[in-house]
Amino acid sequence: MLDLVDVKAGYGGARVLNGVTLRVEPGEIVAVLGRNGAGRSTLARAIMGQLPRQGEIRWQGKSLVSLAPHEIARLGIGYVPETRDVFGPLTVTQNLLLGQRGTHAPSRWWQRAGRRSEPEQAGQGVQGQASRPRALTLAQAFERFEELAPRRDAPSAALSGGEQQLLSLCRALMAGPDLLIVDEPTEGLAPRVVARIGRILTELRASGVAILLIEQKLSLALSCAQRVAVMGRGALVFEGTPGELAGADDIRAEWLEV
Repeated sequence: MLDLVDVKAGYGGARVLNGVTLRVEPGEIVAVLGRNGAGRSTLARAIMGQLPRQGEIRWQGKSLVSLAPHEIARLGIGYVPETRDVFGPLTVTQNLLLGQRGTHAPSRWWQRAGRRSEPEQAGQGVQGQASRPRALTLAQAFERFEELAPRRDAPSAALSGGEQQLLSLCRALMAGPDLLIVDEPTEGLAPRVVARIGRILTELRASGVAILLIEQKLSLALSCAQRVAVMGRGALVFEGTPGELAGADDIRAEWLEV
């Protein structure tokens, strides 16, 4: 369970989050909606340790507030950033192997990836550690994300925006996270890719993964989330079911509609 209590964060001296309290249970998608500048992406970055923050952030009872991003990732937390952060010169396969190691930072290690044996590449753990139960092998990754299979040896910079988003999502799943934080996964994408991402998130939820979805598309949130929260001016202004939000005309008019 992800448990946030009175979380505050910002950039420099400017506070963006003004005390956010939220919970995400295993097997649940919680969508955080709001206009640009509401603090949604800042919330994701604060959870992942990319910003100084105050308050309580706990995952499975363990505090994350004093941990570095790589330490947070190793606790079984996957992160798909708004910027996708695929490494353009690296191939699709090399990007996925980085995810297998539970890191988003390239190193000299990836240069040796092509010379490693297939069993080692296929997800037999990192530095002798056992793989997490949900971890994907390369074969499983290309089977689940079949769009990426024909591009496995292509540099990631050559992929379309939709393919790069799928690569970023697949990379986050390589290490088998129990919690997935997905920031604006559908921005600027074609409807068919949006629908594909919605199906992937729904399948993950059904398998027991806890998902915090930062999203601007109300339609996606209403179709796949079990609970929705609306942010405004760095705080939650609404929390409830998709049905309750659909009936809250005042909330949608004031905090969501352009």
